[in-house]
Amino acid sequence: QVQLVESGGGLVQAGGSLRLSCAASGLAFSDYAMTWFRQAPGKEREFVASISRSGGSPYYGDSVKGRFTIARDNTKNTASLQMNSLKPEDTAVYYCATRHLWASLVARDYNYWGQGTQVTVSS
Repeated sequence: QVQLVESGGGLVQAGGSLRLSCAASGLAFSDYAMTWFRQAPGKEREFVASISRSGGSPYYGDSVKGRFTIARDNTKNTASLQMNSLKPEDTAVYYCATRHLWASLVARDYNYWGQGTQVTVSS
């Protein structure tokens, strides 16, 4: 079955950086778009970034544009999210998700999710 495992979360000061990774198994990885969402307490799950099957066409939510970079390695079945210039409002549980062929900005369009990794940014 499809499994997504995130890693790399933690506690960082404002202005710092973290790199999240998502390891995928049980799927033909290069046939799936990869997406990162996040969810802060009491808030809805928010789209962060997506990347197409080939690794082109990265797309970012407005709140992270210019600070976060999504990437993937189809030889290793992994996706990553490099987060720079972190702000306290970036604090959330970060999830990777995958969808066959095309990415979507809408969380309910995804069937496959990781367990999430906590990112906490202190001021």
